[in-house]
Amino acid sequence: MAIDIIVPAAGESVTSANIAQWHIASGDLVKKGDILVTLDTDKVSTELEAEVSGEVTITVPEGEEIDIGAVIGSIEEKEVADTPEPAAEAPAPAEKEEEAKPEPKAAPAPTPKPTPVLAPVDNTPSTVEGRTSRKKMTPLRRKIATHLVNAQRNAALLTTFNEVDMAPIMELRKEVQDQFVAKHGTKLGFMSFFTKAVVEALKTVPSINAQIEGDEVVQNHFFDIGVAVGTEKGLVVPVIRDCEKKSFAEIELSILDYAQKARDGKIGIQDLQGGVFTISNGGVYGSLLSTPIVNPPQSAILGMHTIQQRPVAKDGRVEIAPMMYLALSYDHRLVDGKEAVTFLIKIKECLENPALLMWKDSQ
Repeated sequence: MAIDIIVPAAGESVTSANIAQWHIASGDLVKKGDILVTLDTDKVSTELEAEVSGEVTITVPEGEEIDIGAVIGSIEEKEVADTPEPAAEAPAPAEKEEEAKPEPKAAPAPTPKPTPVLAPVDNTPSTVEGRTSRKKMTPLRRKIATHLVNAQRNAALLTTFNEVDMAPIMELRKEVQDQFVAKHGTKLGFMSFFTKAVVEALKTVPSINAQIEGDEVVQNHFFDIGVAVGTEKGLVVPVIRDCEKKSFAEIELSILDYAQKARDGKIGIQDLQGGVFTISNGGVYGSLLSTPIVNPPQSAILGMHTIQQRPVAKDGRVEIAPMMYLALSYDHRLVDGKEAVTFLIKIKECLENPALLMWKDSQ
């Protein structure tokens, strides 16, 4: 009996998907639970697993865009035997004692460090025309493009800047890092400090924790913070829920979990919905200064940037300090300039007094 491979629903607004990569070929035998294909929608990448064991027939090739609910192949049910492990060959007897000595083994190659990207690589076919090439935009890239254009068209966007001395956080991290890792099994990074600082700033300036719907202002009384993650296929913004209730360790572990999901292509629609504010860290790419674009329907976004040793004036003298520029882009329809500046100053105060931030978190 043949079982159809069907493109599943991926959210109310998703109507189509792109076949990014088949992980098997027509005629291959698969077992129930094996990964068959990766599908790209305009929101996330998802992997389809085999519902039954059997022989696969592919009817729609990679690179094709298909409707939700479409049949892209089938599995003819049949028994698939487990592949036995190959038996190790017995070593030949040594003729001389010298020949029995093993040769020194080369050191194993280091395992490459993973990066938070959605797998697999974009396999959209391209056509070459002289000195240029052309390929169709992926659904995710098209959605991002539309989203960003609409954000600028439908809001009165403005950006204000400040800078923060990162020395206090760097010194505190160095002091408590070993204890933190031993207790929680993860490192204390910068993002948990920024997330906690954003929560305090949102409490100070509630108008930024709000959004416009028609002729109404919806005030949020929760603190679900989106953390922008750049991938090979574009930007995704997974949301860390209830950040005011989470400890530094819980925030760091949530970020690690999302990074793993991004590497495995497992981020789901539910992971991306419902954020009230976004933090974007362009500093990981070396960005010194930028004007991030607000993620609708949110009213503001905080941009982090690279840490740079710069001369700064302290107590009447010039010192070299690790400084970071901060950028707050906001919807001027809802947030006034005074409120935006107050928000950024609160962020700066929290980050330059990180021990107090951690103390408040422990209460």
